[in-house]
Amino acid sequence: MSETDRLGDDTVVGILDRAARGINPVLDLALTDPFGIKSRTFTPTAEDRGAAEALLDGIAWVLDAVQFPGTASWEKASDDERARWWVTRIGALNTIAVAFPGMFGVLLNRLPIKDVLGFANQAVVLVAVAREHGVTNRSDQVDLLASVLCRRETDAVLADTTRSDSADGASVWRPFGLIGALWRTARTVRALSDELDKRPGPGSTYSLLGNIPVVGVVAGYLGERGALVRAAKQGEQWIASHAPLPAAVRRVR
Repeated sequence: MSETDRLGDDTVVGILDRAARGINPVLDLALTDPFGIKSRTFTPTAEDRGAAEALLDGIAWVLDAVQFPGTASWEKASDDERARWWVTRIGALNTIAVAFPGMFGVLLNRLPIKDVLGFANQAVVLVAVAREHGVTNRSDQVDLLASVLCRRETDAVLADTTRSDSADGASVWRPFGLIGALWRTARTVRALSDELDKRPGPGSTYSLLGNIPVVGVVAGYLGERGALVRAAKQGEQWIASHAPLPAAVRRVR
């Protein structure tokens, strides 16, 4: 791509800002407890209970065992443990969708869908990891995404974009909201076109095996999992070297 065709920083920031604007409310919803199941992890199990109560307690026990957000075990976890949870749990689940095109081998690997989904998956996890390390300002999150996924050092506060604090679409509780966030983010970031291949990606061996039908699913999954772990580590390195500053300070620095 020629320099004249290269997307400007303002355009990249605007797209990533819309992505982060859609991701954050979904991550907030992961902490909610609409059916009161997670609240059961904070109280002792009743000795005298019916079958329905026992079932709910069993579900609560499973959620607590996997340290699901909003449970007692989640509250006890450190920031690092919470950050790793997003990579090892939700990241691993979403990576299945990223790797699925490998079922059809080179036929679908020639299409940009895999790169779009891989980029979106890393964006969702990076925002989640950033939040666990105290990076809750959306401008900082956008700069993080730009650095790790697009290899650009930006300043989202100073970028010439139209910002809004409202999320794209209705923010309502859904059983698979975190998976849905992957698809909504993919629709947003596909406008980045040639920026998509700058993200941490699978190694050459995994990419080669991904062209083989059926086998490509396994190779794609392993490759994307490794790429997601690298993206998360790079994100944490960025966070460590960019202590979030108050918005007022950033505007005048």
